[in-house]
Amino acid sequence: MSIYELKPKFQNLLRPLVKHLYNAGITANQVTLLACIISILLGALLAKFSDISALFFLLPIWMFLRMALNAIDGMLAREFNQKSPLGGYLNEAADVISDAALYLPFAFVAPFGWGIITLIIFLAFMSEFLGVLGQVHCSGRRYDGPMGKSDRAFVFGLIGTIYAVLGQLPSWFSWVLYAVVFLLALTCINRVRMGLKS
Repeated sequence: MSIYELKPKFQNLLRPLVKHLYNAGITANQVTLLACIISILLGALLAKFSDISALFFLLPIWMFLRMALNAIDGMLAREFNQKSPLGGYLNEAADVISDAALYLPFAFVAPFGWGIITLIIFLAFMSEFLGVLGQVHCSGRRYDGPMGKSDRAFVFGLIGTIYAVLGQLPSWFSWVLYAVVFLLALTCINRVRMGLKS
């Protein structure tokens, strides 16, 4: 199970906006790059001012908007004949770069630290890499959960909201990220297992 399974309904809501963007001359690659640039800038802002907890209210808002932009660039590519090899590279690379930028600020927030955040960034990268390998082995891009991109966005958006509201995180909250690590490892295994079955 994964939040990703809700994507078709989300896309249906976005379809009128996507058509408007296409008519305005906006391309899928432009949307992909814009989402990545904003993610990097926001990640840098939160890392620089990690002690200002209220700024972390921006994280869940951006996580939601980023999911919308990720859906929009895919729809522009598929439904308006904008698919290209460059777009495929940009889409995958921008996702892992954006993830790293948005998770990194939590390394400066107690009770987390560099070790656990680095591990999560690595496992998030591996999960996407293994998902792409499904295409290489002719089983299609794998999006299996339980800790796919949308699920991670929800978790980190929620943690950011809690930090913004409380001004700090409870010491036991480090266990939440250990659970994320476990679920990411399971996601990697599932993507390989389901890719081999296809």
